[in-house]
Amino acid sequence: MSYSPFVSLFSKKDISLGRGDEPLSETAFNEQDLTPDLKDIAIRATHLSKCYQIYKAPSARLKQFIMPRFQRVVRMRPKQYYRDFWALRNISFEVRRGETVGIVGRNGSGKSTLLQLICGTLTPTSGVCHTSGNIAALLELGTGFNPQFTGLENVFFYGQILGMSYHHINQILPDILSFADIGNFIHQPVKTYSSGMVMRLAFAVSVSREPEIFVVDEALAVGDEAFRRKCFARIEALRERGTTILFVSHAATMVIELCDRALLLDSGELLYDGPPKETITHYHKLIFAPPENISKLHREIRKAAESASIASPDNFPSDSTADTSSEKKEIQPQYVEGLVSQSRIDYDQLGAAIVDPRIETLDEERVNILIAMQEYRYCYQVKFFQNARRIQFGMLIKNISGVEIGGALHPSLFEHIDSVMAGEEFQVSFKFRCQLNPGTYFFNSGIQGLTGVDSKKTYLHRIIDAVMFKVQPYREREATAIVNFDISSITTRNKKLK
Repeated sequence: MSYSPFVSLFSKKDISLGRGDEPLSETAFNEQDLTPDLKDIAIRATHLSKCYQIYKAPSARLKQFIMPRFQRVVRMRPKQYYRDFWALRNISFEVRRGETVGIVGRNGSGKSTLLQLICGTLTPTSGVCHTSGNIAALLELGTGFNPQFTGLENVFFYGQILGMSYHHINQILPDILSFADIGNFIHQPVKTYSSGMVMRLAFAVSVSREPEIFVVDEALAVGDEAFRRKCFARIEALRERGTTILFVSHAATMVIELCDRALLLDSGELLYDGPPKETITHYHKLIFAPPENISKLHREIRKAAESASIASPDNFPSDSTADTSSEKKEIQPQYVEGLVSQSRIDYDQLGAAIVDPRIETLDEERVNILIAMQEYRYCYQVKFFQNARRIQFGMLIKNISGVEIGGALHPSLFEHIDSVMAGEEFQVSFKFRCQLNPGTYFFNSGIQGLTGVDSKKTYLHRIIDAVMFKVQPYREREATAIVNFDISSITTRNKKLK
């Protein structure tokens, strides 16, 4: 019978491994031997690297096993039948006890590899990874479960992998089943479960142990909204108990709201280590940058890290005051070149053309990363190449799901410009306050009017998803859902009745 591998819960150890045939060494770790500074460190990675051997074909792997030995015998220089792929290269950072650290990066940047090295399911090619405390991890969906076992059998199987005794699992079983909330499916084989049900059960067992270090690798991307909320509430409870949390996500809002600090990985390199807001800003630049600009952007991010003195983890104590001070830094709207709409649709031009739709600050600086509750202008030019009448210029804001949030018409909903001559040009500008919660949004542009004597009012030109923009996440907000109504709240405690 085959079992899925799961995180070995290494407690208080060092792992180091060199290239070639150097042996793996494990060093016992005793808290009594640590200095006060080291006792505050939950995770320490020092010059951590991981290299994989990539073969063109299965036959190349066989050749690599046989031919170099034969070549050495006949005193030939051994040939290499593979190429090196460095998933991680020279990663160094520290995570303090009780700190919540987000890890962001493009696909293939090395995030999952780093978590596996920290958890002990992979050994590094070089460097040292030291962890202090028991670890529970959700690395891959279903890892640690046997698909042939029922959900209940897997609770005991998985729990014992996590280091819990049968008696202890039996004691906390009602809490696990209540949190997972999968009903009678608990008695069915896991192979019949949906991905959301597997995640529910795995998460319920993992957090029931109350680990000292909790690692989550995008597992919460599955499951319904209600259960995700329940998961994040439990993560908040773990934070309050002082659990160290590593959290990988592509969701910028989650990273900013949950984390004290964030790491940015790209191409196996740690580019930035700092406050979540600043890290997410650099991350957005990377994911929308054209391929030819990536190297230049890497240099800019490294330079930003050096100038901000980000390199030392000592700059990020885990208490809330440090994070609050970083949140007080004023962030500015900006323009990211690669942040362009991939879903743009241009209607036919029936007498007019919309040119250069864009968002500007009140100082006429082009931007597409906006700060909530600040004022901007949505602008475009219109060129008429036919006479037209009863003209209205419009705009509309939609979210990424296509929900229409709000828009406007000029001169107004019930007014219009009587007539326009061919050759005339207009500069259209809609001033607005960005009362949107963090997320990705789109602007539509449109011109309505009449061109013929008996024609009906129609779009002379319209662009769907003309401009794509993002609203920066921020931690201090009270608003939920899509629109920020700038609601202020106050709570007073009523006196107890006698």
